[in-house]
Formats: sequence, structure tokens, C-alpha cells
Amino acid sequence: MSDQKENKKKENFQNPIDPDKIAENPHALEYGHHVGSAVIKPEDIGKQKGRALTAMEYQTDQQLNQLYEQMQVLAEQAKKINKRKEISERIYQASFRFDPIINHVYHLYEDEDLTQILSIIAPTEWGRSRKNNYTYVATIRLLADHTWDIIESADDES
Repeated sequence: MSDQKENKKKENFQNPIDPDKIAENPHALEYGHHVGSAVIKPEDIGKQKGRALTAMEYQTDQQLNQLYEQMQVLAEQAKKINKRKEISERIYQASFRFDPIINHVYHLYEDEDLTQILSIIAPTEWGRSRKNNYTYVATIRLLADHTWDIIESADDES
């Protein structure tokens, strides 16, 4: 008899939950399906893209600035090498009556007829015997690669 009662109860039982509102796999829902579920908020895609774009611009600008600074250093080094080359060419066309020694300091002058003259005498060492027809060009040092390092130049003083 109790089986009949149970069967009758099952027949009379009406589920209060609408079958259309029940998920077969509630764990796969993209939102919380009960009160204790974690809060899931949709992310604002425009806001996310804006942050990513700002970060990307900052990083690329920083890297471009580093490259620009490196480029300026390289350009300055190239100018110095070019100036060393030019002064070396002038010195090797100059007249001198001694054999220059590596790592010694010399002085380059220009005569009235624009002839280059290499000397061991500094502009301050001429004393009274200084000839007025010599124009100081530069103080240089012979390097091991037989180029000349400019220590001081008449161009620097002006």
C-alpha cells in the first residue's frame, strides 16, 4: 500500500521549476547560476584596448628614444673620426724635418703661403723669436694607428 501512495504522490507532484529554465550543465554557464557564485563582470573591451594601446605607445616611445640617443652618440663619434682623418691628411701633407714618435704631442701651424708646418714647439714657447707669419692650427698627438688625435684646435678657441 505504501507503494501505491508513493506512486500516487509522484503522479500528483508538479515540479515548480520550469524545465525551460533549467540548465543541463550549470557549470558551463558564463554567469553565476546561484547566490554563492563568484561575481563575473563583463570586461569593457574598449577600455582594455585603450590601456593596451597606451602601454604599447609608452614602450615603443621609450625604445625609440634610446635608439635616438645611441644614434646621436654614433654620429658624434663619426664626426670625431672624420675630423681626425682630415687633420691627419693635413699633417701628412705638411713639411717637417723630424720623425714623429707615437704618443708624443706636436703642433700644426700654417704659413703665409698656406703651407702646413708640423713643429715640436708649442704656441706659448715661441718667445721673442716667434715669426708672425705662422698661424696656429692645432695641438695633436700621434696615435698608434698613425692617425692624429686633436688635443686642442684653433677652431675650438674661437
